[in-house]
Amino acid sequence: MNFHHISVMPEETINGLVTNLSGTYVDCTLGGAGHSRRIADMLKPEGRLIGIDQDIAAINAARERLADCSCRIDIVQSNFKELEAILIQQNASQVDGVLFDLGVSSHQLDTAERGFSYMQDAPLDMRMNQDAELSAYDVINDYEEAELNRIFKEYGEERWSKRIAEFIVRARKDKPVETTGELVDIIKKAIPAAVRNGSGGHPAKRIFQAVRIEVNDELGILENAFRTAVRHLKPGGRIAIITFHSLEDRIAKTVLKEMARGCICPAKLPVCMCGHKPEIKLIGKASAASPEELENNSRSKSAKLRIAQKL
Repeated sequence: MNFHHISVMPEETINGLVTNLSGTYVDCTLGGAGHSRRIADMLKPEGRLIGIDQDIAAINAARERLADCSCRIDIVQSNFKELEAILIQQNASQVDGVLFDLGVSSHQLDTAERGFSYMQDAPLDMRMNQDAELSAYDVINDYEEAELNRIFKEYGEERWSKRIAEFIVRARKDKPVETTGELVDIIKKAIPAAVRNGSGGHPAKRIFQAVRIEVNDELGILENAFRTAVRHLKPGGRIAIITFHSLEDRIAKTVLKEMARGCICPAKLPVCMCGHKPEIKLIGKASAASPEELENNSRSKSAKLRIAQKL
């Protein structure tokens, strides 16, 4: 299957991120190189693009799509939680821009055997890095009921988390839950029909999101990765973050807002005693996809783009 992924807010992202056409830019979520190709096309031959992804299918697609670019291209198969080590290894301690396009790619959702989609029956997997040990099968079949309830509630914001966890534990006593289809059936049985029919969305959507986040530690690595990126920006360099759900956007918003603050002394102090200086300035407010993009790419519906510049 060809690697298919439509990049969200491509023009807004690249125009907000790229300020030095001879600079070095890091795409921490390379995917099919949608954003990276646009960055590379803007850069002069002396410019450089470093692309990072843990998915070998994305790596292979990106190598092909970036093969004829005139600037320097370096592709690294890794997780962006290793950004510090990657930049040191690449002899790129100071860069001009860093991009994070979070979440799951269209290719991963559309490739049934990867087990990301509740719309296609496939083995429970959901690993972005297919060499990783923990899979969705392990989470669903090995986690205690209380832990399942926690991740469904925290990562999926699912109001029926406790009941769904109970139904999963009950079902797996007879046999392991092996496929996405089996998991969807259990979720449907756990959620009352009146609620399920009136929800307006697929009843398994929040649970699949929660399991995917748990398998790939998607939220746990964000804050440190954002702070690492800013630390390695040159003065005037920029960080761009695209989020797709409230949990990751809350982390992005909180971290950027905190790093943009000056004094952090208690309000009752008459003068600043902390000496804390802002590290970045926010570039505008969070932006969303245009009506035209929403019409052509339904997966852009929940996307938010945040951009900040290193002081």
